[in-house]
Amino acid sequence: MTEKTSAERLETHIAGRLIADGGDRSPRDVVVQIFARHAVQESFIVPAVAEPLIVWILKGSATVEERDIGGGWLASDVQAGDFFLTDSDEPYELRWRSHDGAPFEVMHLYLGLPLLERAMQEVHGTVGRPMLRDVSGVHDAELGLLIETLASEVSDRTQPSSLLLESVAQAVSIHVVRGYVDPGRSNVRRRSAIPAYRLRRVTDLMQQTLASAFDLGLYARTAGMSEAHFSRQFKRSTGLAPSQYFIGLRIAAARRLLRETDRSIISIGMDVGYSSPSHFSQVFRRETGVSPGAYRGD
Repeated sequence: MTEKTSAERLETHIAGRLIADGGDRSPRDVVVQIFARHAVQESFIVPAVAEPLIVWILKGSATVEERDIGGGWLASDVQAGDFFLTDSDEPYELRWRSHDGAPFEVMHLYLGLPLLERAMQEVHGTVGRPMLRDVSGVHDAELGLLIETLASEVSDRTQPSSLLLESVAQAVSIHVVRGYVDPGRSNVRRRSAIPAYRLRRVTDLMQQTLASAFDLGLYARTAGMSEAHFSRQFKRSTGLAPSQYFIGLRIAAARRLLRETDRSIISIGMDVGYSSPSHFSQVFRRETGVSPGAYRGD
């Protein structure tokens, strides 16, 4: 295994550190987050979500590689001012390496479907959800001015203005719909998938309860859904069943602890919810292909 850090959730558990976000009063249809990313990240799976995602490079430069799961890698050399736009139905794989060996900063901006649908109706006179092109490592100076406004607001203020964030996000939505709609894609797509803000709430709770038994009912209630409906929509949003995703989080946490601490394998297994060392070893081997001891290099 060559991973240096755990390959975890897109929102808050890619190796790195959350620097700023929209605060407690963040608008319902806008998610703004700024992260410091580690200089090197080995391959991990990025789950699909209902809303399009813009990832904007704020500081630094890197080679970022993407691929469909099991496919060939496509590389983009990016620097501050470049961005990625992802509007994918399926999970995909991602990895990167910074050019100077230093961490770099990115903004994640999710645009809620209501914002995009209003922009679509105004710009194109069409009712429904716009289908956007996936772009990688593109420079867009006009979009950059809007992104910098969002970055400044969430970075410089203890409690960013909800009205300002939503207003700028509306302008971003108009710009994106004007320039990045893919006319060849149908708009019949994932209308009932879990919205990003609910999915984040559930996956955050999963991360907080790794040491406890998997509780489908708890997570479904957090999403405001029945267990059956939640299970279906969670898989549509992430590509994995809730229990599979939960196991993935446990093993990701275990990998991080094995790499970054000298604690015993038994202790680490208990921290991520496995009271039986043999069970922990069995699940770890199934998910990674090696035993915990081999992963650590014992």
